[in-house]
Amino acid sequence: MRALLNTWKSGVRSLKFWRVASLWLICLLYLLFQGGKTSFMLFAMVTLLVCYWLLSSLWGIRQIKGHRTMLSVHGEQFLLQAGDQAQIRLQLQLPRLLPLPYIIVREVMKRHNGDSWAFEDSVIPQNRGEAELIYNTPPLERGQYEFAGTECTSEDIFGLMEHKGTFQAAAQFRVLPRTVFIPHWQLYSRNSRLPGPETAVSNSRRETTQINGVRDYVYGDRISRIHWGATAKTGTWKSKEFEHESLPKTILVLDANASSYKTSQQFELAVSVCASLLEYGLRERISMGLCTLGQELRRFAPAEGYIERQQMIQHLVDINADGSGSHQERLDEIRDFFPESSFFIWISPLADKTAANVFGWAKMRRMTPYHIQVSVPGQEGGARSSWQTALHHREIRGIQVSSLQELPSAMGGGFT
Repeated sequence: MRALLNTWKSGVRSLKFWRVASLWLICLLYLLFQGGKTSFMLFAMVTLLVCYWLLSSLWGIRQIKGHRTMLSVHGEQFLLQAGDQAQIRLQLQLPRLLPLPYIIVREVMKRHNGDSWAFEDSVIPQNRGEAELIYNTPPLERGQYEFAGTECTSEDIFGLMEHKGTFQAAAQFRVLPRTVFIPHWQLYSRNSRLPGPETAVSNSRRETTQINGVRDYVYGDRISRIHWGATAKTGTWKSKEFEHESLPKTILVLDANASSYKTSQQFELAVSVCASLLEYGLRERISMGLCTLGQELRRFAPAEGYIERQQMIQHLVDINADGSGSHQERLDEIRDFFPESSFFIWISPLADKTAANVFGWAKMRRMTPYHIQVSVPGQEGGARSSWQTALHHREIRGIQVSSLQELPSAMGGGFT
């Protein structure tokens, strides 16, 4: 009954409905006033056609069901980074009683920040009432995506009436930020001089004499590193794995204040830099934490584990530059979160008094500040040089990048 009422409400608002109703009424009047076999045959044909249209509206495409499967374009594992495409496979199940010549499928994909994309394509059903539609999304930026209701439209075999049906095939997926491989960071180099009296520990990642396990032999390993027992058991060369000396904890502080960024691409670069550093820390087993100064002040304690690092990266998926207020005051609210003698990595485009105050606050907390300045391409060299000079006078190191591809080379040098 509800389906019949919905069909009636949608049909009353359709111009084609009134055309069909007018045709049936004319045939009825023709039968009543004229009579005869011709009028009866014409009225019977129109009545059968109307019944067919009514059945198509009730038990046709309105009863459609669907199932969505998402795959990565480059492989079966659905793990996307910004810039990748997703392959969407939509399987449709139609009623077998009423044939449909074709189906127009419309889908809307929404991003967490309000952006949306519409997809529309046609598919021809098979004899068993099944249809499959496969399409690729455009290159996606980082964020959380979800699909709204899928709308299907079809016409009858005569092409006179249009019918619509919708179904819900809820699906959500997340696109990770862009990252770049960082082979080396001079901050953790044995030969790197870190200024400041608060740096009291060696920043080299030297190995201890404590064996931590066994790994595969790597060309160039000394004979003393070879684990002869494991080599004899496995038949392949094995080397000893030693524990590394502990490094100071590292806190990545991402500036997510709305007033700090000129363009959205500049904030995306800052997020990508932060995600790349998290991957570097995981690979080098560095105890690394994260703090984001957005609308909500989020912080993650320093850790070396894979699970904790993935929680930080997942947080970066749908973060927005929506923070406000004084940076120093907001950091001071969570001052107990920052351990002494740790590295304070400030990721921000700011190169002014605000950034200087943040670095002064970090040094008062006995931390070693380090600035990663994300800039726009073509930034004036004079402003950049003056900021480098100001940091040098404050004995603060840092780098400046205007694209993600510049990050690996900048991490190996930087300005001092």
